[in-house]
Amino acid sequence: MDDAIAACRILVVDDTDFNRTLIGALLGEAGFQNVVYAKDGFDALAQIAAEAPDLLILDIMMPGMDGFEVCRRLRDDHAYADLPVLVQTALSSSDDRNRAFAAGTTDLISKPLDRTELVARVRIHLENRVLIRDLQTYRARVEGELAMARSMYDHLLPSAALCATQTDRAGVTLRSHTALSSDLGGDLWGVLPLAGGRFGLFLLDMAGRGVSAALNAFRMHTLIHELAPHLGERPAAFLTELNERAVCLLELGQHATVIYGVVDGAAERFTYAAAAAAPPVLVPPDGAALVFGEGSGQPVGIAAGTRYEERSLPFPPDSALVLHSTAVLEALGGRNGGLAALLQSPAVRNALAAGDGGGAFTAVTAALAAAQGDVPLDDHTLVWIGREGAR
Repeated sequence: MDDAIAACRILVVDDTDFNRTLIGALLGEAGFQNVVYAKDGFDALAQIAAEAPDLLILDIMMPGMDGFEVCRRLRDDHAYADLPVLVQTALSSSDDRNRAFAAGTTDLISKPLDRTELVARVRIHLENRVLIRDLQTYRARVEGELAMARSMYDHLLPSAALCATQTDRAGVTLRSHTALSSDLGGDLWGVLPLAGGRFGLFLLDMAGRGVSAALNAFRMHTLIHELAPHLGERPAAFLTELNERAVCLLELGQHATVIYGVVDGAAERFTYAAAAAAPPVLVPPDGAALVFGEGSGQPVGIAAGTRYEERSLPFPPDSALVLHSTAVLEALGGRNGGLAALLQSPAVRNALAAGDGGGAFTAVTAALAAAQGDVPLDDHTLVWIGREGAR
């Protein structure tokens, strides 16, 4: 017998000394090591309140408080909703048995007791009890780890002060929308200060879900900030070196899609490199057609020696640049359908034409929130860089 099952606390409730002794002996011979006793219903409830058992073996016909009332009182308390209760009874009519189950009985054991039946029923209910307890413990641990990861995630996002400082120098406004899935999908974005009124911007999405994906995203965040002072001005070299380090850092099968670029308001240009990321989108002024960049390239962390190509997009005054995770495309129905239609919608175009970048961003994020639902299946990240009023 498994040690966890043998150690489970079993409370035997019977008003007859002989019956209590008999049940205890049968359970002891079968290997159950933690059997305690109560002489009536009142005694049982008092012992349960002091220390809840893992299983209750309960006689129905007892003076003072019968087994039906014990069951009802236990089931009225949410703390004992899952406590298995095996009722030993000589009642044979279907009405009596139905009454026992209606009161909250888990299972019935017929009197006179049969050793094989008793042990088998106790064992199966304790196995279920231990399994449920282990699953609850695992769930609590996972939820705790996810909560900690979410807290770490919040601390790694760029602060409002950092964003304001960098975007003021570059003559742009920076807005972001982030929606985390319940199990975390590994999205992360950030801002890197550069000289000359420019700043670097990255958005990465780790493969996988859960705490492991989040931790890998945090490791990549550290690498990115280590590389920024040396390679932040050169997006292609930046991604190439990031890949080399990620190959050594990440385990086989783990990788990330990344886009990294430099926002240069004075030069009216966004220079970037991508590693299998969603392509950046330029929303030009005056209702002109959208300009999609390139998002091709191998994810970082797969193979050493991978090289990345540097590309650029124009970034004229009164335009907006949109970076987003692939989950945004999936939520909106693809690049050329949902996202393109949304960015060219009257709500977005009219707001941009009026110099209201905030209104345009709100229209986009409202549509995205409606598409992804209350609990998104994956992390959604959208970063909006606007140049409204930059002429």
